[in-house]
Amino acid sequence: MVITPEEFTDVRYDIEGAGYAVLTIDRPERMNSFTGRTVDELISAFKHAWVDKRVAAVVLTGAGERAFCTGGDVKLRAETGGYGETEWGSFEIERLHRIIREIPKPVIAAVNGAAVGGGHVLHVLCDLSVAAEHARFGQTGPKVGSFDAGFGSAYLARVVGEKRARQIWFLLDLFDAATAERWGLVNEVVPADQLMAKAGEYATKIASYSPTALKFLKHSFNADTDHLGGIGALAFDGLNLFTETDESKEGAAAFTEKRPPDFTAYR
Repeated sequence: MVITPEEFTDVRYDIEGAGYAVLTIDRPERMNSFTGRTVDELISAFKHAWVDKRVAAVVLTGAGERAFCTGGDVKLRAETGGYGETEWGSFEIERLHRIIREIPKPVIAAVNGAAVGGGHVLHVLCDLSVAAEHARFGQTGPKVGSFDAGFGSAYLARVVGEKRARQIWFLLDLFDAATAERWGLVNEVVPADQLMAKAGEYATKIASYSPTALKFLKHSFNADTDHLGGIGALAFDGLNLFTETDESKEGAAAFTEKRPPDFTAYR
């Protein structure tokens, strides 16, 4: 059974009068990191926006000003070995990636803070990104015993180029919104108090255009990189196996214990 917006605990689903939906990851106390439940709710929210004729575009953002999304809840993973209970018994992050691409309506990331790890991947997959001036971007996977070898890396290289994508994944440095705009990773940077208005401006403009034309354009843009979904499926199967290893668990444990990880035994 699909979770309805009335049942959401981790996500807020709001319809704006101008013809767009705002999906807010609502776990600010955990930097809007996601659990299995959060991912299930995001999938449901996108499905509702997909079929709702009032919705011409979707804005994805995070609660508060500290974080857009910081990826999977690594603390929960270190404590329990996973990301918690889910609707279908499986962690559906790959499905969430696909629905952001497949929903036939433009998706706009309103990056209100840190977009890191899996949260960075979410904003990269959105059709457009607007960032607050204080937003920060970056990857963490190899530091916490994880990776995204699908859309999160290969598609990122299409957006920013091979050298930049490898820099993001191999060095794991955080970079600011101005740098993200210079690299072509975001479309526009605005003061924090103007972020949602700017994202709404984008969505309102989109809502005035032909929905069929927009749908075909989105499918056309995606066509060149859809094969990365297959690579991603292989990568996530590999990741499921990798997270059971001592090497991966060292990364999660180090994060929880607030110490540098020690991977020397696995070289």
